Amino acid sequence: MNPQAPPTKIQLSNTADYREAYANSVQVRVSLWDFFLLFGTINQTSPENVMIANYQGVFLSPQQAKALANVLTQNVTQYEATFGEIKLEPQPAQSAKVIQ
Repeated sequence: MNPQAPPTKIQLSNTADYREAYANSVQVRVSLWDFFLLFGTINQTSPENVMIANYQGVFLSPQQAKALANVLTQNVTQYEATFGEIKLEPQPAQSAKVIQ
C-alpha cells in the first residue's frame, strides 16, 4: 500500500497592482510557444461602427491555456445546469475590417 501524500495547501494573495475589470471582448492569438489573450470592451456606436478598447493582454503557456479551457468548460456546464443554456449571438461575417 502506498501512503497518501497530504494535500498541497494553496494560499492566494493579491499583488499591489492587482485589479479587476469587465471584458466583453477577448481576442486570442496563438504561436508555437504561447497563447495571447487580449481583453477589452466593445462599444458599438452604429450598425457599421464598432470600437474595441483593449486594456489587458495575458500570455499563457499551451499547458495553462488547456487547463483554462478545461476549467471554463466545467464552469459553463455547471452554470447552464443551474441557470439554463447560454445562447450565443450569431457570428458576424468574416468581412469585418479591423482598424488599429
